[in-house]
Parts: sequence; C-alpha cells; structure tokens
Amino acid sequence: MAAMASSVAALSACTSAPPAVPDPTEDPVLGHIHALDYDPESRRTYASAHNGVWVVPTDELPETYPGGGLGPSVATQVAGRAQDTMGFTVARPGLLLGSGHPDPEDQPDLTPPNLGLIASTDGAETWVPVSLRGQIDFHDLETAELPDGELRIYGHDASDATVRVSDDTGGSWRAVASIQARDLAADPQRPDRLYATTAQGLVRSDDAGATFTAVPDAPPLYLVTVTDDGEILGIDTDGVIHRYDGTTWTPHGRTDGVPEAFSYVGGAAPWLLIADQRGLIATDDFGDTVTTLLPMAG
Repeated sequence: MAAMASSVAALSACTSAPPAVPDPTEDPVLGHIHALDYDPESRRTYASAHNGVWVVPTDELPETYPGGGLGPSVATQVAGRAQDTMGFTVARPGLLLGSGHPDPEDQPDLTPPNLGLIASTDGAETWVPVSLRGQIDFHDLETAELPDGELRIYGHDASDATVRVSDDTGGSWRAVASIQARDLAADPQRPDRLYATTAQGLVRSDDAGATFTAVPDAPPLYLVTVTDDGEILGIDTDGVIHRYDGTTWTPHGRTDGVPEAFSYVGGAAPWLLIADQRGLIATDDFGDTVTTLLPMAG
C-alpha cells in the first residue's frame, strides 16, 4: 500500500498533457452531487455524483474564473462510468482522489462494495486503488500538504463516523476522533487544523483530528470550506453563506433549499461552486449573484 501511495505521489508531480475531453452526454443525469472541485492542471471543474464523475460546463464564465471560457458546453460523464464517487477532491494539480462504490457493472466481486481510497492522474478516466479497498467508504476527503512533502489525507468513514488520517499520501491510516460530521474542511496553511460541521455546530481540531472543540460565535454551518489564505466560508442551516476573516462572521447571499455540495475555487475573484435546488451554480460575490452552470434536472 505504501508503494502504491508513493507511486501516486510521484505521478502527481509529473507534468502531463490534459486528458481528452469526454464525449457529451445527451441527457445528463448526475444524481445526487457529493462534491465539487477544480483542477488547475487541466483547468476543468468536476462534480462527483451518484452517477459518476462529471466535467462541468464553465465555458460561459468570465476569465476571472480559473477555467472560465473552457470546457464542454454541457455536463459530460467521464469514461461513461456510473461510479458512485462519494468522497472526492483534487489533492494536487492533476491528482484526483476519490472513494465510494464502483459502477454496478464494475468489480462485481468486491464485497462489501467499498472502493477505499482511489486515485486518478488522467482526469478520472481511470482510477487505481491506493488503500482500504473493500473496507472503507469515505463520504468526505480533505487534504493538506505536510512539510516533508507528503500529502495528509483526512477521510470521514461513513460506516462508524470516524475521522481517519493518512500522513503518507494514503499508504497507511490511523483512526482519530469519532464524530457525526456532515462536512470536513482542512486548512491549507495549517495541516493539523481541521473543521467539521455537526448538529451541535462548527467544531475545530488543531491536533490533526484527534480532538475537536466548538468554534465560538460561529453560525450553525451545514457545509464548510477554507480558502488558500485560511478564511472560513460556510453555508448555514438556513442556506445563508457566511465568511469569517479571523475576526468577524459576515453573512452574504443564500442558497435555494438545502445545498448538496460547496467548494472554494478562487481565481481572480473569490469564486465558489454550490449545488442546490437551482442546480449547479457559481458565484464570485459569496452568493449575492450567481451563474447557473447546470440547471436542476427535471
């Protein structure tokens, strides 16, 4: 497993040509969207969903969005694969990590049908198992770079509500806190800092997930993410988008209904991606105005 993880780390450091653009799907039905992220190497925006990993259309977004003006004009299912990718993140440029369950036509002998940690370096066209295959279904994956060059991976194990941590790019794991979390967010500048949204409110760990304490005065966040500069962005249980600059929580726009996924992209403006009742949307002003990338199916 450690060797596999090392090979994944080495592959992620290589520069390669962007993966081929998948053929458009006539009637895109993503199903429930689990996660959203942007890959600076391919300049593609991805949605991981119940029915696979999809490239999201961003061709109508302005150049302030990192992938604006690029990509397909419709959502495209990568490799025609309906892999239920629950946990998903762009860990490094060109390196995608995932978890969940295989396409119903793939790996019929995998029991239980849990993918563990998987990795892709070709834009989700192919995936390789890294660790915990047949054991773990991570519903959330977060990463942070460590000083020694390894990648720390935080995963929330859906089977027993345990946060698991790897400090060697997925080769080995340790169980830390048991916590009923809806969402996790790692601080890119402080790899030991991890946020989690819970029914009791926003909590924070400063010891790599071993213990958590409540964040004072935080709104009741449902989803949370952290910017490259360490600002906290979150969506509360009423759909209001909040921004925390280290001193003050500031409310901004709001979602339509309960959001499914939330991600910070950044760029020349503070672009966010949100999946809610409107569909998949992008905003560069914390939800005050939005652009619909993919309307809600049906």
